Amino acid sequence: MTHRIDLKNLTLPALEQFLQGQGKERFRALQVFKWIYQQDVANFEEMTNISKTLRTELATSAFISNLEPEAIEEGNDGTRKYLFNLADGHAVESVLIPIEGRNTLCISSQVGCAMACEFCLTGTFKLARNLTTAEIVNQIMAVKRDLATNPPAVQAELNDFDDDGDEGDSTSPAAIRNIVLMGMGEPLHNLDNVIPAIRIMIDGNGLQLSNRRVTVSTCGLVPEMERLGREIPNVNLAVSLNATTDDLRNRIMPVNRSYPIKALLQACSEFPLPGRRKVTFEYVLLGGVNDSLDDAKRLLRLISDIPNKVNLIPFNEHEGCEFRAPTRAAIDAFHKYLIDRHVTVITRDSRGGDISAACGQLKGKLGK
Repeated sequence: MTHRIDLKNLTLPALEQFLQGQGKERFRALQVFKWIYQQDVANFEEMTNISKTLRTELATSAFISNLEPEAIEEGNDGTRKYLFNLADGHAVESVLIPIEGRNTLCISSQVGCAMACEFCLTGTFKLARNLTTAEIVNQIMAVKRDLATNPPAVQAELNDFDDDGDEGDSTSPAAIRNIVLMGMGEPLHNLDNVIPAIRIMIDGNGLQLSNRRVTVSTCGLVPEMERLGREIPNVNLAVSLNATTDDLRNRIMPVNRSYPIKALLQACSEFPLPGRRKVTFEYVLLGGVNDSLDDAKRLLRLISDIPNKVNLIPFNEHEGCEFRAPTRAAIDAFHKYLIDRHVTVITRDSRGGDISAACGQLKGKLGK
């Protein structure tokens, strides 16, 4: 039996190569690509401007994968969590955060995570495997499909993924404005699939997202940061820092033992950000651990030479974890210290906590 290839694993240039290898004209790839991503077709028979012969040949050698949510939970603030069952029985989750119609979608890049950050619930589920390029882009397409028929009734206020004041972007309740790779997994641990997925996202003939609207988050895999910047230099970078000393970061983030803070910050300073864009430093505030004014002072010193903005994320408590949420007073004092020194800082509201969709809470419902 001929092995069929999933066309959603292919960027447009890769699709051109695939079809040329079968003796087809190059322009056919563009036709097929547009049908897949702009028309969201499920099979080749729907591609009406392609000959029946070619459609039959494609059905023999290829297929178009799809994801449909197994379950959708909606929180009181309009946040939606989507559970996707994969073909091999694994599962991942995506989270939609509605922001005045300018929706941000947080997608997964792996089944589980190998980084083992002490404060992260998702990290307690060990890495099972990487997601394919198709499984990454299919999360976006499935949520777009859902929004088209069921736009959010509740809209959250503007947050840290939508703070640049751009005009002219779509405010349709069915539009996904921002993609953040901050769901299950460490995106830079799966660059072989994440990079093609991003290329499909930002392709003008594909999902047609602006590269300014795609953010890749990392816990600090330094060599992979260099590769991401080299291969896709125009996406946004978010770095999960969470500590201001190597001693503490070694304890709560094992990746720091391989790539300590100095090496990580050097990689941040070398990351090719165009124009006035900044590296986003994510900082999970752990009560009594990293939320003091001394921590705030060290954080300012560490990042002052890098174009930066800071997302402060109050820890979301979960069962079995020793860490506790910071007090309101500690959050406000940390925030004020940075603001008073002209740092762009946002304290992220906890969204979707009632459906376990808030930061650090994503964990696939596996083994059902």
